[in-house]
Amino acid sequence: MHHARPPAPVPAAVPAVTGTLADPDTPFAVVDARRAAANVDRLAHRVRRLGVTLRPHVKTAKSLDAAALGGGPPGPVAVSTLAEAEAFADGGHCDVTYAVGIDPRKLPRVLALLRRGVCVRLLLDSPEQARAVADAARREGVRVPAQIEVDCDGHRGGVRPDDPALTAIGRVLHDADCLDGVLTHAGESYFAYTPEDRLRAAEGERDAAVAAARALRAAGLPVPTVSVGSTPTAHAAEDLTGVTELRAGNYVFFDLVMAGLGVCRVEDLALSVVVTVIGHRPEYGRIVTDGGWMAMSRDRGTAAQARDQGYGLVASLDGVLVPGLVMTSASQEHGILTTRDGAPLPELPLGTRLRVLPNHACATAAQHPGYHVTDGAPGGPDGAPGELSAAPAVSAYWPRVTGW
Repeated sequence: MHHARPPAPVPAAVPAVTGTLADPDTPFAVVDARRAAANVDRLAHRVRRLGVTLRPHVKTAKSLDAAALGGGPPGPVAVSTLAEAEAFADGGHCDVTYAVGIDPRKLPRVLALLRRGVCVRLLLDSPEQARAVADAARREGVRVPAQIEVDCDGHRGGVRPDDPALTAIGRVLHDADCLDGVLTHAGESYFAYTPEDRLRAAEGERDAAVAAARALRAAGLPVPTVSVGSTPTAHAAEDLTGVTELRAGNYVFFDLVMAGLGVCRVEDLALSVVVTVIGHRPEYGRIVTDGGWMAMSRDRGTAAQARDQGYGLVASLDGVLVPGLVMTSASQEHGILTTRDGAPLPELPLGTRLRVLPNHACATAAQHPGYHVTDGAPGGPDGAPGELSAAPAVSAYWPRVTGW
């Protein structure tokens, strides 16, 4: 087994927190803290009504500052990388679910966290992974809590609730005192375009997890945790009987995919990327900016939706959408803006700063070392580009966790 821990990523220098969104070199990521806090409060209210524990998935923001928006001491989180687990443990989070199937070669890093007193819950869906976890726990004399991933909708990994492998895996973990419960994720909910579809996805997610827990308990195995969650189902669930915790991540920022599904409004999007107009090609109906796919990512998640938003919708620096203007094309460092239906281009002189709202917040955030934070302006669906003098003030800079 590989025991060497990879070197920690070198953190990017934290910019000075001064000035406005008119000051830093573009492109850069911006978080509207007021919108993000409202998004956090919205789900927290739902979770209290549903009577379960909220375990935020920090894979979207990858930021300790963003995780603190809910207030209170550091609480339970889900992570997608061990780099996140390590960084959030350093930040005081002692209850961490590593919600990606465990690679046995990474167990030494998990064990190091467990020895620090951090409860790191692992995820797995095969007897081979279960044996690796059980063997490591016995050899090192450390309990390694692990959850069995349940396939609730044919998406990615997991075992079906009626698969005999479920109890076989559970037995291997239980015999080593490692069985911690079951976990599922309704990945297909990202294609649930109506409230009824999202409710069905939430019910299917719940039913699969509860059925898996029931099968394990029938075999005499303990199931302390029954974990479900995705951003669409978290906002659709009405009854989580039998579930102990709900996970979601995208909800902190939201994005155009979530808006296209009807989970949120465009006005709720808390993440954007500031770019600068660097050229005009009126003969092609184009405005050129310095924000290409290296700033926005290549994600075209709205292309399959009723309204294709290209690489993102365009707003003024004060957050007001520019009517009809869309980022429709991108090369590495160039973003191309065009209007819908061939409408005339707006007057945006060279040097004008704009904000682009992303398709997929997780992918766009991953292009940046951190976020310039503003308290934002109300914004809205209509309006004209704001002047640079109206640029919101920068109140903070939130670094992101990088690496794996």
